Amino acid sequence: MNKKNGDFQKRLLSTFRAEADEHLKNITAGLIELEKDLDPQVKAGIIETVFREAHSLKGAARAVNQTDIETICQSLESVFSALKRQEIDPGPFMFDTLHQTVDILNELNLSSPEGVRTDKAKLAGIIEKIAKVETGQTDVLSGLPEHPAIQADDIVRRQERMPSDTIRISVEKIDLLLRQGEELLSLKLMADQHSDDIHDLINMFEVWQKQWSKIYSTICEFRRLQERNDKQGKKRRKDDKQNYKVLEFGDLTHDNMKVFESKLIELRRTGDRHRYTTALMVENLLEEMKKILMLPFSTLLEAFPKFVRDLSRDQGKDIELVISGEGIEIDRRILEEMRVVFIHLLRNAIDHGIEKPEVRLRNKKSPRGKIKIMVTSMEGNKVDILLSDDGNGMDMPALKDAAIKRGIISLEDAAKLTDQDLPAIVFQSGVSTSPVITDISGRGLGLAIVREKIEKLGGQIVLETHRHTGTSFRMTLPLTMITFRGLHVTVAEREFIISTTNVEKVVRVKHEEIKTVENRDTLSLSGMTIPLLRLADVLELTEKNGDLPMMTVLILESQGKRVGFIVNEVLNELEVLIKSLSQPLTRVRNIAGATILGSGKVVPVLNISDLMKSAAKAAVYGPKPDRPEANGEVTRKSVLVVEDSITSRMLLKNILETAGYLVVTAVDGIDAMTLLKTEKFDVVISDVDMPRMNGFNLTEKIRGDKKLAELPVVLVTALESREDKERGIDVGANAYIVKSSFDQSNLLEVIRRLV
Repeated sequence: MNKKNGDFQKRLLSTFRAEADEHLKNITAGLIELEKDLDPQVKAGIIETVFREAHSLKGAARAVNQTDIETICQSLESVFSALKRQEIDPGPFMFDTLHQTVDILNELNLSSPEGVRTDKAKLAGIIEKIAKVETGQTDVLSGLPEHPAIQADDIVRRQERMPSDTIRISVEKIDLLLRQGEELLSLKLMADQHSDDIHDLINMFEVWQKQWSKIYSTICEFRRLQERNDKQGKKRRKDDKQNYKVLEFGDLTHDNMKVFESKLIELRRTGDRHRYTTALMVENLLEEMKKILMLPFSTLLEAFPKFVRDLSRDQGKDIELVISGEGIEIDRRILEEMRVVFIHLLRNAIDHGIEKPEVRLRNKKSPRGKIKIMVTSMEGNKVDILLSDDGNGMDMPALKDAAIKRGIISLEDAAKLTDQDLPAIVFQSGVSTSPVITDISGRGLGLAIVREKIEKLGGQIVLETHRHTGTSFRMTLPLTMITFRGLHVTVAEREFIISTTNVEKVVRVKHEEIKTVENRDTLSLSGMTIPLLRLADVLELTEKNGDLPMMTVLILESQGKRVGFIVNEVLNELEVLIKSLSQPLTRVRNIAGATILGSGKVVPVLNISDLMKSAAKAAVYGPKPDRPEANGEVTRKSVLVVEDSITSRMLLKNILETAGYLVVTAVDGIDAMTLLKTEKFDVVISDVDMPRMNGFNLTEKIRGDKKLAELPVVLVTALESREDKERGIDVGANAYIVKSSFDQSNLLEVIRRLV
């Protein structure tokens, strides 16, 4: 048992060192940036980031009993908190001290348990200097010698601690290998699509065959009549020759149909066999690949019983941690992110939630408090995690007052908050009811980090608290990070994918069920009034069809808020392999990425967080109507998009169509010139680096054509050197947008100026 515990502690400490190294690198990078002359808003963002890194490192250090690192991080937090509140001015003394502090933290992190640690005098000296920084002193004569940076011996020591029976492989390489395996999912989808197409073709053939059987019996009867006339010696008319040709064609068609039917049946058998084989191979490969990155929750949770015991003893409390479902496996990448989440939630439960034994006895509770962590598998490749305590619960009115006091919400907004809205305040950065800042909590930062982590992983977190009864956090997470289940929907004759994680339910409602409250459409479900919007309006798309008697509504839930979105149709639910957007499309509002269906069609995946924000704006401002001309018709400008990348091409098309433009696409310059000779366009948006004819040559061709010479051309490219920009101007481009600084609003503004 002792050997087992010793091995576990070594693994735990090794994991902590890797995590601490990452935090310290981020803190160093942030300090270097802060020494530069930056915009105040940018600087505030960096301070917030460094603040969180120190906060997370402190929590991780406490989990593995690294008290020296924890103590220093607590002091660092105080400095960053003062910087955040603008109570101290950054200066050379401050930055020198902070860099020295990071060096000492690196030294502590590199020290082996048996090795020589940083001496106590040095630790006391650096903490004293940090205290001076916090109070705004700028005394450069500290008495603490400059601490040298990490030396090569530290690197050697770090390598010597690596296990001899393992191979260190970059996580990026493993992730890349997994993604390549997951790319095969598209082959499975294509096989499914081809098999479905064959079945549809057979069904169509069977319907046509029934109709043909009726007609062929008439043809046979007509043939018998002709043959009887021939036997009776009747003279043939001129039309009889044509009739015999029709009869011969009918016989030929009948014979060919039998061959066609047998070929279709054989093709169906082959397609089904290939479908099954491909699905089996792909699924087996993905399962084996996922095992490389799948770990049981126990690898994370087994460290927390001791963590809870030690922390509760420090607080003078008696707390039991009960864990269930720890054998369920989840993506290692998700597990690593969840470490910080569990640390924050457990610390809050111990410090704020569970009362001391004497208080619990007065409240007629057991003197021993209880925290539960329950992990449960769910349908749809998801897992449910419930972390609850039987403590005092949260004082929601006090949290509301704290949020008002700190300027997080206004008095006007606070007055409108309902009981359902209050829990969302807890997740705001800076909200805390703790009167003092301790080494455990009180800064109002932990739960903001928790929600940020959960949403980044594509999950959700819901808070439920009852005064004097307890608090629970229910978290829903995907088991893997790349693939997910999604609803395939149509909106304004376009197709989109919505993650089922955020879909609470799909309902069909009648038009008369929609009620207007405060000039906004709402829907009443299960006693709750839910805002209702058309997804087409939120995405700023034009609906061609009017209201239907029955409407399909998706109830989406995110951050404790529910909104109903009207869609045209829910086509099906499918497994989605999401592809992230590359330059220049990394900041497309409402779009999280794209996926390729089995048919080869590129379909955007909606970003639920953006969608909820856009819904709030759409509810306030309403959809923007098209601008009619004098004759009452709506005139839309036409755009030719020239791009060889199918993903960039389709998403640029979506951006422009959302803005109200008619869009035609071309794959390169030659394809574009062919379209320009046959159709009329108001502007051309072109990539530069393309096969056959690049964007520079295309622009030259346009300027050399008398009919097209005045046509505006916008080049969007990754080529950002001065020579490339000058060449773009020389060939006659009206605008030259570099992909590295691309923003969709900039592109739309350029087009509006040109057309």
